[in-house]
Amino acid sequence: VGDGVNDSVALAQADVGIGMGTGAEIATEASDIILVSGKVSDVCTALDLSRVIFRRIQKNLFFSMVYNLLSIPLAAGLFFPIFHTRLPPTVAALAMALSSVSVVCSSLALRWYQPPDVMAPQNGASRRRRMRLPHILPAQSE
Repeated sequence: VGDGVNDSVALAQADVGIGMGTGAEIATEASDIILVSGKVSDVCTALDLSRVIFRRIQKNLFFSMVYNLLSIPLAAGLFFPIFHTRLPPTVAALAMALSSVSVVCSSLALRWYQPPDVMAPQNGASRRRRMRLPHILPAQSE
């Protein structure tokens, strides 16, 4: 994470460089992710959002693989000796289209993403473990 000229080399060499949009232009050009608002708390939101998106991709891949592993043999007539019925080609085509629609609808559920409240008083390490957030802000003593 950086916003100045001296951070641009580190941002370019990092696996994922996060630059602040309010900083120097060379730092924003060298970074992979640019936080437009310039709030440091947005770093936690960006990391949490990337984890949520990656989990959604994994879920979509898993469900589409299971769906296709069951549907393709059914459409090919592999179960004909057992059930003595065939799946019409139009129904098979509709089933494949529904597979794509279900993945798109699952991805559209990301619209309801709620960013973590990093400014709320923290309960110690248990909250960080549950949300898998890095410890940025000091824990407030009671």
